[in-house]
Amino acid sequence: MMGDADRQTRLDALLARPPVAQLMALLNADGAETRIVGGAVRNTLLGVPTSDIDLATTLLPEAVMARAKATGLKVVPTGITHGTVTVVVAHAPFEVTTLRRDVATDGRHATVAFSRSFEGDALRRDFTINQLSLAGDGVVHDYAGGLADLSARKVRFIGDPRLRIGEDFLRIMRFFRFHAEYGTGPLDAAGLSACVALTSGMARLSAERVRAELLKLLAARGAREVVPDFVGSGVWGQTTGGHAADLEALDCAITAFPDSDAVARLAALGVRTAGDPGLLDEHFRLSRAERTRLDDVARLLGGWSNPETLTARDVQRAGLDGGRTATADTLGVLAARLGVERARQLAELPTPVSPFRGAAVLALGVKAGPEIGIVLASAHDLWADIGFPDEQAAQAQCLADAVRDLTGQAPAQA
Repeated sequence: MMGDADRQTRLDALLARPPVAQLMALLNADGAETRIVGGAVRNTLLGVPTSDIDLATTLLPEAVMARAKATGLKVVPTGITHGTVTVVVAHAPFEVTTLRRDVATDGRHATVAFSRSFEGDALRRDFTINQLSLAGDGVVHDYAGGLADLSARKVRFIGDPRLRIGEDFLRIMRFFRFHAEYGTGPLDAAGLSACVALTSGMARLSAERVRAELLKLLAARGAREVVPDFVGSGVWGQTTGGHAADLEALDCAITAFPDSDAVARLAALGVRTAGDPGLLDEHFRLSRAERTRLDDVARLLGGWSNPETLTARDVQRAGLDGGRTATADTLGVLAARLGVERARQLAELPTPVSPFRGAAVLALGVKAGPEIGIVLASAHDLWADIGFPDEQAAQAQCLADAVRDLTGQAPAQA
């Protein structure tokens, strides 16, 4: 973490942003107190860019809305029953939440009551690094040792990890995800032990909440180091019904393609057969686009059953048919078998752009219908066999030969 002077300079710069300064002045008037809380404080202290800025206030939601509306600011009651409203300043949204204390928790949701205690509000949060708050005078308030943990890059639950997890079992996922994003070295032993002991509580969570945290974990900078602990803890098995995780494939995929996204890494971790995308979709409620990408990987894996004999032509043809994303995702899955360097080389091959169009097939006398697609597929095969040449004469010959293979005679206008 940066030195004290640099840290304070960044904190002061955060407070000095015009929309922030305007909103803080509005909400701190007449004896009220409002502070920046959570990720914006944590990231600013680490020197990590931050965009979402959340605030906590002693004001009740109705008072926040009244003050905002009185000055012409747009306000949306996004979570008013839990004390949260969104105030828009200069097109930037800010979530402003009244200080709270937990009345009851059930492992998924909390019943809260409003409070005026910043300390009480901070200590109901999950991790020490997430309970820091920044007051308008530039002072950071720390009620749980978060500054020391941030300097040590340690992710630690506030208080008893079992109690924190029992309040919301999603904190198990967040423990691994936050360590992958902000931690270094081994995971906090007490936190890891509590996660292992309480893994069964994950069954009470919605698939959508688990999916969101899983994808953030896989995308995090430290995913390669942390996911093995995540799998070893039993959480992966709990959330997938015991589906096998291929840690070697994930490790090699990230090594080969360090900028790969979460879906590509999920494919490396969990897709081997045609049925795997459906299983992962069932347990994580994937988006349509995510499911399609995993299906594309499974399809290519079925065709590339012997990766050791995979050729440049095979990869380029796959890119021609299914697009560059599908081939890159699948090469990531296969990096452990291909070797990291070979996977990279194949991924860097240019993807051919088809020169063939249905109109050209019609012009050669083929009737409209499924035969058009058959001819195009055959032309692509012939074009691939001779190395995807750019010359129009070679392309025209491929198309003519494809028509001849279908009809048994020379095309009408070959």
